[in-house]
Amino acid sequence: MTPEQAAHETRDPTVFLPAKFMSDSATYVRGAELGFDGTDFYFGGRGGALGDVTADVVVAAFVFFAPTTVTPAWERAGTVMPRRDAAVAWMECAATWATTNLGDEVDWARLAHLLGRIVDNASFAGVPLFAGAHSLPLPSDPRALAIHRLDLLRELRGGLHGAAVLTVGLQVNEAISVIAPQMHGFMGWEGDALDAEPLQERWRLAEARTDRMVGRHFAILTADERAELVELLKQANS
Repeated sequence: MTPEQAAHETRDPTVFLPAKFMSDSATYVRGAELGFDGTDFYFGGRGGALGDVTADVVVAAFVFFAPTTVTPAWERAGTVMPRRDAAVAWMECAATWATTNLGDEVDWARLAHLLGRIVDNASFAGVPLFAGAHSLPLPSDPRALAIHRLDLLRELRGGLHGAAVLTVGLQVNEAISVIAPQMHGFMGWEGDALDAEPLQERWRLAEARTDRMVGRHFAILTADERAELVELLKQANS
């Protein structure tokens, strides 16, 4: 299996498996206990990996969210606790979700090892959320460690995907209209999602460029290890 093929085949579990802790009600119960208001914990926790930066920096790093959604949430979150502390608390929720919800049917230790090979050797160029999150403390439980490192891969892929979208000439709200029109309003964009049909060709080009850029980081693994990673992630996401 080539690096680019592995990047393509692992896209769905990379995007959707860590997202489960982000949408879990227990995560926001914990956020409320810490003093966050609703989804402010998402913006403060995920963005907190960047440290004490202005809202414009977080808007730039998040790419797909409208500034009118990010800015007030980021500013409110900053009144609760220091930025990096919020990031640590956010990833502690990822660990809690993993140990609570994941069983023993997957070799989590092996999955964490293979993911670690990728994220620990990946370039930080152009992916600030990945760079910031990479220095956060690692959990010890194999399930939690696998999800932590998969979330790092998600930030790596997400940053490179944002760049690919922009380089093919798509506006970020256009990209949302193609891949997740139901999220158009939630992410702060006004009006209905746009007609996706005229945007499909550029979207496919952006996806191909993303696979190519992410695939370079999969080259640290052998072809057999890449195939093993694909299979483990399919099992984990089933």
